[in-house]
Amino acid sequence: MTRGRVSGFTLWIFGLLRQRKQDNSWSGFLKSLGPSFVKFGQSLATRPDLIGEAAAHELAQLQDRMPAFDSRLARATVEAELGQPIESLFSEFNLLPVAAASIAQVHFAVTLNGEAVAVKILRPGIRRELDRDLRFFKNAARLVERLRPSLKRLKLPAAVLVLTESVRVELDLRLEAAAASELGENFKGDVGFKVPRVYWELTAERVATFERVSGIRVDDQAALMAAGIEPRTVMTNAAEAFFNQVFRDGFFHADLHPGNLFVGEKGQIIAVDFGIMGRVDRRSRIFLADMLVGFLSGNYRQVAEVHFAAGYIPPDQSLENFALACRAIGEPLLDKNLGEISLGRLLGQLFRVTEQFAMETQPQLLLLQKTMIIAEGVGRILDPNINMWSLAEPLIIDWMKRNRGLEARLTDTALALRRFIELLPDQLESLREGIKLHPDTVRLLAQELRRG
Repeated sequence: MTRGRVSGFTLWIFGLLRQRKQDNSWSGFLKSLGPSFVKFGQSLATRPDLIGEAAAHELAQLQDRMPAFDSRLARATVEAELGQPIESLFSEFNLLPVAAASIAQVHFAVTLNGEAVAVKILRPGIRRELDRDLRFFKNAARLVERLRPSLKRLKLPAAVLVLTESVRVELDLRLEAAAASELGENFKGDVGFKVPRVYWELTAERVATFERVSGIRVDDQAALMAAGIEPRTVMTNAAEAFFNQVFRDGFFHADLHPGNLFVGEKGQIIAVDFGIMGRVDRRSRIFLADMLVGFLSGNYRQVAEVHFAAGYIPPDQSLENFALACRAIGEPLLDKNLGEISLGRLLGQLFRVTEQFAMETQPQLLLLQKTMIIAEGVGRILDPNINMWSLAEPLIIDWMKRNRGLEARLTDTALALRRFIELLPDQLESLREGIKLHPDTVRLLAQELRRG
């Protein structure tokens, strides 16, 4: 990047900062800049190590709401994507949207079979706009690394790449529909958590059709009370559903703000909007479980050891010093009631010590941490005296027994051995081919054997 470009970029940043002073919040500021910056703000909410815990908390509340686009364009998009006049697709189609966000808006409709559905439609021109802004974020991240090499450990280009991949998923509504389908399959038969059905015959790249669901917003306490629904029941269902998504399935809804969560009869949780999903592999789940158990039991050396074992902390760092830093984070928790403890904030504080110990950013855990904070915020709205994670304690204990006990370790060893055996023929064949191609290897090997 030339000096002129750097100067231009710097002036642009200062212009944004001056504009920021005129806004009351980062949320309002980012919304004023457009859809890409809303997504960028939501992504920054996962980086308390970069922007500070207060700003991360504010951005975690950033809800993706924008003015609706012209309903005639919405109709044209549906007809172009599904290849038929709208009257041939739906018996009713409400041109007035019920929700509008930065990337898409939602219209209620009725299928030809009389089934009530919600139709999600991409904003016209949004792909071009996002591509332009994402290129800017990519260049900005590279510039920051060039100007401040000490910030390379934050992996800013990688963070932008994660954001780019997430946005590209949202730009193809078939992928969002597939995510909803997978999540629904994971919770098939679960009475406490519901995922709307996907209508694949009415779904394409820029249009997705889901079962229309009804319920009370999870943060509408007055309506829940009027319906006779106990907050504890709602919290139990929410905690169990989130725990199962993260630990049982490793696939979780990563945008759990109140606008995406509704409560059905008997306290059932109903989720919508599956554009932002997260995955946690089994190795990360084991790490997370061991780390949280270490914190909550006051075993800070265990917390440090699992970080080193996972390779998150470089081996040249001091395990004892890192354990001491973990104690400084965890010790204040021991004097608090369970209802006051936020596991999401615990993770956030842990990530803030990363610079001192050169711990590399773990994007999957940062996304999970942001989601945990949002989920805990919803729980505190329902009942500030109850910790939602304590309600999932039976599931946690059962999962730990099955995944951290002797039987689980033997199973892991058996699976590793089986993979080795499965790969062995290919390795032997490669060795044989290598020897055939390099006859000198055979002669050298024979000489060494004779010397032995």
